[in-house]
Amino acid sequence: MSEYTVVREYPYPIDEVWHVLTDPAYVAQWTTSGQGGRPEGFAAEVGTTFRIVGKPTIGWAGVVYSEVTQVEAPRSLRYTWRGEEDSDDVSDVTYTLEPIAGGTRFTWQHTGFTGVGGFAMSKLLGKVRRKMLTDGVPPVLAAYHAAHAS
Repeated sequence: MSEYTVVREYPYPIDEVWHVLTDPAYVAQWTTSGQGGRPEGFAAEVGTTFRIVGKPTIGWAGVVYSEVTQVEAPRSLRYTWRGEEDSDDVSDVTYTLEPIAGGTRFTWQHTGFTGVGGFAMSKLLGKVRRKMLTDGVPPVLAAYHAAHAS
């Protein structure tokens, strides 16, 4: 099985980072950076089914089918990831947030890829996520923080 993990530290409180990572209005802003897709129907509530719609490529229709399976706000979120709606090939995405001195450590872990295709997909998605979490999240967090500073 293949997987990838991306860890980033943000200089904002855990509640602010959680909000930007899980509020659909903000999620749509940072997921589209780094060639990621936009969420449709996402809510950080167990049982929520949603889609992530991206640009189709050879061998992929451009839609990921997901279901939220665990939420422990503001510390963790877990959801399934299927490349095809009726596929038995399911992987899992887990967000883990930890308060640290000066901010929040965020870990994105995507596990459960199988076979050669899964290995290739984990490498591709890992690259996309690193860009998203490095280039996409910080400006959204900064704008959110500035708008909500008291």
